[in-house]
Amino acid sequence: MNENINHTFVICAYKESPYIEECIKSLKNQSKQSEILVATSTPCIFLKKICEKYNIEYCVREGQSNIADDWNFAYSQAKTPYVTIAHQDDLYRKEYAKQVIEALMQHNNILIACTDYSEKKGETESIGGINLYIKRFLLVPLRNDKKNDKKWRKRFAIRFGNAICCPSVTYNKQLIESLIKDQGRDNLFRKHFRSNLDWEVWEWLSTNPGRFKFIPKVLMSHRIHEGSETTATIKDNERSHEDYEMFCRFWPSWVAKLITGVYANSEKGNELPS
Repeated sequence: MNENINHTFVICAYKESPYIEECIKSLKNQSKQSEILVATSTPCIFLKKICEKYNIEYCVREGQSNIADDWNFAYSQAKTPYVTIAHQDDLYRKEYAKQVIEALMQHNNILIACTDYSEKKGETESIGGINLYIKRFLLVPLRNDKKNDKKWRKRFAIRFGNAICCPSVTYNKQLIESLIKDQGRDNLFRKHFRSNLDWEVWEWLSTNPGRFKFIPKVLMSHRIHEGSETTATIKDNERSHEDYEMFCRFWPSWVAKLITGVYANSEKGNELPS
């Protein structure tokens, strides 16, 4: 590892994604150099060869594949202070690493930094749409760099739904590891959730001292397709059960039920037309 590099992209890879090479290219094309790793629990010749092609470290986790263990393993492989868990289907703009790292270094107590993003469905990329506009509104309190350590500001972004785009997030690993150790938390991502394990992390972090930094620039593109985990959990209705559990952390149960119904309808934007 280059000691002058303080950020790592870890691509969490699953089987043979047709989009992973495009993701790798977007990371290789960053204006600021970062370490790049591929982590997987589904090793295959396809992934091994693509890592060899781009001279990327190939990290294999033993055991049954599941999203929480896969993400925890990916997170653990980074040896730098800052880490981004890149989703294999997504794309990162050239300035992502540079701008996120600069933002994280503005204060020594930023827990996570996230960015605005676009949605990619097939060949169509969109930076608009009601869901994205609502999420941007919910993230407005985090744009105040002098006050984004306030608990209500951090929780406002996640109390009406998960406005923080997981693949846009870069983690301050040193601060978070200290919290995990001090509080006896088992891992960063918990197995209890399949869909909302990221949202649960934001909720936990929001109760702790430290800042959530939001960069209001579209610096990555989140791909929505039939094979994505988000689409799958929406279709089997597991998402609604997890959403209700999360809303109960912010609201009385009767309010949580109402918001869950509204949120379920809004999340249909992640479904693709038949």
